[in-house]
Amino acid sequence: MTYSPPILDIADFIADPVDSADFPLHKLRYWNDRWASAIGLDTLSAEERVAHFGRFEPLPNNLERPLALRYHGHQFGTYNPQLGDGRGFLFAQLRDDNSRLLDLGTKGSGQTPWSRQGDGRLTLKGAVREILAANYLEALGVNTSKPFAVVETGEQLARNDEPSPTRSAVLTRLSHSHIRFGSFQRLAYLEQDKELARLVDYVVANFHPDADDDDVARKAVNMLSAISSATGHMIGQWMAAGFVHGVMNTDNFNITGETFDFGPWRFL
Repeated sequence: MTYSPPILDIADFIADPVDSADFPLHKLRYWNDRWASAIGLDTLSAEERVAHFGRFEPLPNNLERPLALRYHGHQFGTYNPQLGDGRGFLFAQLRDDNSRLLDLGTKGSGQTPWSRQGDGRLTLKGAVREILAANYLEALGVNTSKPFAVVETGEQLARNDEPSPTRSAVLTRLSHSHIRFGSFQRLAYLEQDKELARLVDYVVANFHPDADDDDVARKAVNMLSAISSATGHMIGQWMAAGFVHGVMNTDNFNITGETFDFGPWRFL
């Protein structure tokens, strides 16, 4: 089932329209059948899967162009105002069988205005690592984003942390939201109070409706409490599972309490 994307209500101040890189190869390496069924994409043919999740042709009645999200963050104790989706974007928003909003976001889909010195790519090894970690955490009952599709893209990448050259891929993940702690930090840093209030309204309406209140300040406090509770619950699940995230920066935490942005993770 497709859905008119609510993100468009706030896209004017939180995102930049972008396009996928033009990759030399599109070979489907992974497809999450269970979640494809849950969001109504199980009927896609093999060619359509590659078209939408390798070349990123728009899904029907959805975003006309992908959106690279803007955010700031604390990285290793230092505030960084130069962040944003540097090698990914929000591709689409849909609803599951319970009418909960779900984002389809990418990793390795090419450069954006926020790439800085990066090439915007992901290694196939990195994609496989995310599949392994996320699926294992989900099996343990840990709140996590889900790997949805991986398409190998036919480029040779140089990386300092693995044998190079190494194969490239683009991963699409499924998460209830790609709004991060750093999305709020950016607006506060820029003193964009009206936009900050609109972001609070968006998050409460779509993810934390119990936080709603006619008083704007109470609504914001209620939202903060809901996000803190969801995040604390997730971290408790990590501890029970022996999971070490490795990059617990505020640009890597989303507002729905799901394990997000897998990088140098380990299990104890």
